[in-house]
Amino acid sequence: QVQLVESGGGLVQPGGSLRLSCVYSRSMFNNNIVGWYRQAPGKQRELVARITGGGDTDYADFVKGRFTISRDDAKNTAYLQMNSLKPEDTAVYYCNYAVNRFDSGFWGQGTQVTVSS
Repeated sequence: QVQLVESGGGLVQPGGSLRLSCVYSRSMFNNNIVGWYRQAPGKQRELVARITGGGDTDYADFVKGRFTISRDDAKNTAYLQMNSLKPEDTAVYYCNYAVNRFDSGFWGQGTQVTVSS
């Protein structure tokens, strides 16, 4: 069992920035994957970005060049730096910790991001 707690969401104007944090209760190892997902009203949950224990990263096309995923192993924390935010980025953002790429993983409770003027 892995507990995850997200924070950092809020209301931001278009073009603004936010940094989300996800604290997880277990250290990451090479095969582990921490990912950020989002779910907008009426839509399915979708992958935003993920990072492996080995440091490899992967981004959805719609955030490439705007969002950056990173982690701090000393703090068991993953971050999602979101720049140039757009109204269509409005969603609940969830953190997921997977033991490996076959694992559905554990989920946090989510944090709301609203991009609006």
